[in-house]
Amino acid sequence: MPCSISSQSISDAEPVTFSYRMPAEWEPHAATWLAWPHYHGDWPGKFEPVPWVCTEIIRNLARHERVELIVNDAAAERQVRKILARANALSSNVRFHRWPTNRIWLRDSGCIFVAPADPGFARPDSREPALSLRNGRLPPHKNREGHEFTDTNEGLKEDPALACGGHAFAINFRFNAWAKYSNWRFDDKIGGLMSEVTKTKEIRPAQNNTRVVLEGGSIDVNGCGTILTTEECLLSKVQQRNPGLSRRDYEKIFADYLGASHTIWLGKGISGDDTHGHVDDLTRFVAVDTVVTVVENNPKDVNHKPLRENLRRLKSARDQDGKRLNVVEIPLPAPVIFEKRRLPASYANFYIANGVVLVPVFNDPNDRIALNTLTELFPTREIVPIYSGDLVWGLGTMHCMTQQQPSV
Repeated sequence: MPCSISSQSISDAEPVTFSYRMPAEWEPHAATWLAWPHYHGDWPGKFEPVPWVCTEIIRNLARHERVELIVNDAAAERQVRKILARANALSSNVRFHRWPTNRIWLRDSGCIFVAPADPGFARPDSREPALSLRNGRLPPHKNREGHEFTDTNEGLKEDPALACGGHAFAINFRFNAWAKYSNWRFDDKIGGLMSEVTKTKEIRPAQNNTRVVLEGGSIDVNGCGTILTTEECLLSKVQQRNPGLSRRDYEKIFADYLGASHTIWLGKGISGDDTHGHVDDLTRFVAVDTVVTVVENNPKDVNHKPLRENLRRLKSARDQDGKRLNVVEIPLPAPVIFEKRRLPASYANFYIANGVVLVPVFNDPNDRIALNTLTELFPTREIVPIYSGDLVWGLGTMHCMTQQQPSV
């Protein structure tokens, strides 16, 4: 269900009321945003394979849609171009932005693009994602000074294929590294830079005159008014993002800024997740009325009980129209342990792009179950497994790395 937002919620904007929503991930993309890995501290002692995994992700995405790739500087761009060229992954569909980052997890540090919707917009379907949108325009966003772009990026500023113009807003929540790490200040600027280059009006959600912290990995939407999240991530006092915000406060934020008026609260996340309960390792919408959720059948495993409770909640949940969800179960892989640490390996961290679904796999017998299940759920998309046994040492995989820019 779309919502209206008043001028009080829009940063530096003239009075305006606009009906909009966060599109579902399977709806058409203009691009996928990624950042190139460079921080060895996320993969201590195991960094070397990570750029090659990222290269494989880019190679597969660029066959289906544009990849907006963030690199730290000109020297980094030269190096990345060489790596991509060696792996046959460098194409005109990969465009570079020279912005310094702390980490690569753009799902959480990047902005969330929301699209305007007609009152009677066609509900998005995973098999037929066409959407009728308004053709209104907002005044052009003024560029900040001092940001470096490649020559290609300079052209993009005037490229209507890149710019969202007045057709979308960039919801830029504050990022503070999951209320856990100290190095986040470069990453907190990325959402604003994405807003600039796409010419979208930036909105910075605030509550009681304080910017709201919210990571994209902590939520998942069906594009029609229902949103998934977890109590462990948003309501726990451990890694507390927004002290003082209640369940009702978050639900109002979801409705006001993301067009999601109906919230389904799950309980806890999976073991090893340093975000303390992100939903994109647990449960994902794959159609307006259907979710995939991970389960652990071993009663002795630490994930068994919390995932069983999440499954119970999903089976009793209702969507924005009061209808029950179709709930599809997939198993977790066997525990992935490195240096005696349990890692958050989960098939639910897949990423849905134009014509393709990228799925993390772990050389586990359950890989085939996950791939077969997603093949049935996305019959018109290519299902591409990406080996993530090394990547997950950084405590994230495909979905954590990506942020979609909807085609509006």
